[in-house]
Amino acid sequence: MAATTVVVQQAPKVVPQITSWSSGLCSCCQDMSSCCYAFWCCPCFACSTTSKFGENTCLPLVDICGQGIMPAFGIPICVPPVTLSMRVAIRHKYQISGDICEDIAISCFCVWCSWCQMNREIEHRQRFAMAVNTQQMAPIITTVQPTAVVISGV
Repeated sequence: MAATTVVVQQAPKVVPQITSWSSGLCSCCQDMSSCCYAFWCCPCFACSTTSKFGENTCLPLVDICGQGIMPAFGIPICVPPVTLSMRVAIRHKYQISGDICEDIAISCFCVWCSWCQMNREIEHRQRFAMAVNTQQMAPIITTVQPTAVVISGV
């Protein structure tokens, strides 16, 4: 009987690296055209930023419509939900340090600056896509010897 060889190759382990935002919250001088666009037409800017991130283009309109419609139904909205969720999603996707309390405060009090920072981060990450360095692992080779099976008929 011939021996069967089984080759098992271990996958490299990738450890996520916690990073920080590529630009500060008030770093509008880094990208004046985007900041002017956000200042003069924040809804359009938020929609284009959301689209760059791969989400629905019209999603930020919930922040605008929600502020006027939801209180009419007795549901007060303090935090813009799409701004907050986009900020958390960007932090999660790009492994950016921070916490939900910081995101809530920035989403409530610095909406324009928050959208500008998110736009700069998306453009930075798309421009400088990080390459993951994987090391080749030596395969583990195991040889299995077949055993004889005797079946006796009764």
